[in-house]
Amino acid sequence: MKTKKQWAELKAENSWTMFKVIAELVDGFETMHKFGPCVSIFGSARVKSEHPHYDLAFRIAARLTEEGFGIITGGGPGVMEAANKGAHDNNGISVGLNIQLPFEQFTNPYIDTDKNLHHRYFFIRKVMFVKYSQAFIALPGGFGTLDELFEVLTLTQTGKINKVPIILVGSDFWKPLREWIGNTMRDQFHYIGATDLNYMPIVDEPDEVVRIINEFYGRDDSLGLRPTFEL
Repeated sequence: MKTKKQWAELKAENSWTMFKVIAELVDGFETMHKFGPCVSIFGSARVKSEHPHYDLAFRIAARLTEEGFGIITGGGPGVMEAANKGAHDNNGISVGLNIQLPFEQFTNPYIDTDKNLHHRYFFIRKVMFVKYSQAFIALPGGFGTLDELFEVLTLTQTGKINKVPIILVGSDFWKPLREWIGNTMRDQFHYIGATDLNYMPIVDEPDEVVRIINEFYGRDDSLGLRPTFEL
């Protein structure tokens, strides 16, 4: 059982944690709201520059930059670096939402110096991704990519954020997962709705990504380009 002193120390620690969380949120909001419409790109940190997925991420980011979108990534290497490079090399907005990790994560050099945020907490980083993105693009990746993807799918399914395009890029990687979700989660166990798979189209080319996003926003002027949710 904790002593009174230990409980007091725990209470003080909890208060300090709360202030750190609030400070990180405030810093993120004050920084991110200045950037205009952006698209988040997720993908593996382990991809090397000679890998096809690196080139694909670069080309997608470059095309979106041409359409007037800024690019948001996790700020690290691999697909994130490629996407930031695609924005940077085409004079677009290049945002990095870095996170403190024991491995893999380091700041890539293609993030705009005034748009490089550093996060202690994963959940605050996700808030920044979700609140300020007009679309989400998931390239092949690992647990982190899947975590970010399913976070967005859950928030969309439950109506906690406005519907925006969620696009999976790389049919050889994503089709088996999508088929399992459809055959097992939906058809066999009925754990998702009949139309939930419509949230996650699969494409292979940058122009298809751009087409889906432009069609989504072009068909309804009332959608506007705005934060996906308000706190």
